[in-house]
Amino acid sequence: MPELPDVVVYLEALRPRIQDQPLEKFRVASPFVLRSVDPPASALIGRRVRELHRMGKRIVIGLDGELFIVIHLMIAGRFRWKPVGAAIPGKLGLAAFDFPTGTLVLTEASGKKRASIYFVRGRAGLAEHDRGGLEPLEIGLDEFRDALTKESHTLKRGLTDPRAFSGIGNAYSDEILHAAKLSPLALTSKLDDESIERLYHATQRTLKLWVERLRAETRGEFPEKVTAFREGMAVHGRYKKPCPVCGAPIQRIRYADNEVNYCANCQTGGRVLADRSLSRLLKQDWPRSLDEWETEIGGNRR
Repeated sequence: MPELPDVVVYLEALRPRIQDQPLEKFRVASPFVLRSVDPPASALIGRRVRELHRMGKRIVIGLDGELFIVIHLMIAGRFRWKPVGAAIPGKLGLAAFDFPTGTLVLTEASGKKRASIYFVRGRAGLAEHDRGGLEPLEIGLDEFRDALTKESHTLKRGLTDPRAFSGIGNAYSDEILHAAKLSPLALTSKLDDESIERLYHATQRTLKLWVERLRAETRGEFPEKVTAFREGMAVHGRYKKPCPVCGAPIQRIRYADNEVNYCANCQTGGRVLADRSLSRLLKQDWPRSLDEWETEIGGNRR
């Protein structure tokens, strides 16, 4: 699932391409991707893009007259920038937004079709899509502590709860916890001040580092290789591979369709967390699927 660094880089690529450009046409290939009925697509045609911003893991395109397009890529949704009028890919294509400068195509490499588009009228309507989480790169230590400890959860859940922090998901939470040398199953209510401060600085460093890395990768081009598993990650997606800090094999905890990756040596005092029992713990402290976390807590707006 594209998270904060990925969405930031998507937005930076979109601004020079569609900012102040009129939406000339909207084409939809999958009837399930459009989850709203008001305003109709016809109301958006001809209106110029006036703003682009991130709302959690969502991308918001603001048009004249306070009409908005809210796009949630979910697990497998991706953008492609194509020449004007490009066809929507037959197998993976969901929709296309045509501008004078080119066509923004939305694809999804999954049969579950979780990616969504909402057309929204007004700032009040837009606010309904906001989960309320704090921007992790814009807050101080005290705000971070308050959001993290408001409820008692595992650190993994605490970081990925969109009501607490905006834009952090499965991949970057693994990386943050490794950088902070904290167990993913440590309870937020039992962290001491030093651990919270360490986690705060690890969150800042990790997200900023990956924004810069992804910018360097794209080199001004449109991002084409957006993935949750990247070269250079310390633990996420690296089960059994050596930890870049200590060389110990990366461990995992599986639950539902997901897994947590961690280094036992760096994060849990050398203890390998028992997969079966801790999977049960995670399920108790999690929605049915981590990848559906935002959908679970926000409800389905179809």
